[in-house]
Amino acid sequence: MSAPTPKDPRPSPARARVLETAARLFYAEGVHSVGIDRIIAEAGVAKATFYHHFPSKDDLVRAYITEQSALQRTMAATIRAASPRETLEAIFAFMCEFGSSAQYRGCPFVNTAAEYPDPAHPVREAIAEHRRWNRDLYRDLLDADGHPDAERTADILLLIRDGLVVGFDLDDPTRVRATVKETLTRTLTPIPTP
Repeated sequence: MSAPTPKDPRPSPARARVLETAARLFYAEGVHSVGIDRIIAEAGVAKATFYHHFPSKDDLVRAYITEQSALQRTMAATIRAASPRETLEAIFAFMCEFGSSAQYRGCPFVNTAAEYPDPAHPVREAIAEHRRWNRDLYRDLLDADGHPDAERTADILLLIRDGLVVGFDLDDPTRVRATVKETLTRTLTPIPTP
């Protein structure tokens, strides 16, 4: 009797095409407005191949959110600054850069959450996991910088991030950038206690 063949550790090219196609379409047009048949056609895969990798559209949407989170985690890990505070500032500067670009269509997490109102839905759970990671990243950087109230300030930074990702969609990007910079300075500078 032979040993079972191990699974190929490389991701399937067909799965990657489906996910890339879905990410492009979901971000540009919204999740619910893009049908499975369109994704299958644009990705150039068979219907059976699609359903082999994604048993349902919700599975695909969850994979999209998970991939977007992984991309953001990778981006955050590449930011190197002289201090944890400067790293936080660089993260927000990156968001401002992306948010003011012509390709910006809002935050994929906020956009998708608007289409999945049930917080117990697996897609919303994936979004919540990303938000926890984001908040914990802020808290850890604040702790490393010696901030006296890292927990509360991390909550504030997450709200600033939420406002920023919506603001770039609705307001003048130059004004949003200036406001974010000022808000960060005020938020990251601890108020002396008497």
